[in-house]
Amino acid sequence: MRKRLNITEGIFPMPVLMIATYNEDGSVNVMNAAWGTMQERGTVALNLTESHKTVKNIKAKGAFTVSIADASHLTEADYFGVESGNKVPDKFARSGLTASRAETVDAPVINEFPLCLECEFIEYQNNEYGCGVIGKVVNVTADESVFVDGRLDMSLVNAIAFDPYTHGYYKVSERVGEAFKDGLKLKK
Repeated sequence: MRKRLNITEGIFPMPVLMIATYNEDGSVNVMNAAWGTMQERGTVALNLTESHKTVKNIKAKGAFTVSIADASHLTEADYFGVESGNKVPDKFARSGLTASRAETVDAPVINEFPLCLECEFIEYQNNEYGCGVIGKVVNVTADESVFVDGRLDMSLVNAIAFDPYTHGYYKVSERVGEAFKDGLKLKK
């Protein structure tokens, strides 16, 4: 028997994405956004309202980065979601994390988060079905610590996911199957 749940904003797991931009003064701004996905290969869609400081920065700079939050930095990742850059302009500095300039866009890479997408701003959409930032991924970088034998090992990224039903974070770290292969067992 199935039980009804309240309609909420999510499908579990939802990624915990760190969206980073530069403020007008060149300081780093980061926000936590669980409402984001790949719209198609090479295109990111982030459900963000225009009231966010991050959206204002994205529009002004034409660029942003998307990092995958990891379990090692859960406290900092959550802080970027509970504190507003509109109210606390130095919230990144307060986190204790560090940043470097992205290779291909005018946006910061948060050094402590192991996987980062560098994005060019395409457009802001706002209609009856939602709102958000659309960006083109122009570069992806990963810290050497998440590689094994020269290949990215997602289990080492130690990514976290957001559960919108209980407001919990969960580690996404164990590989359990082979995409495009395991299902072939049932194909006739």
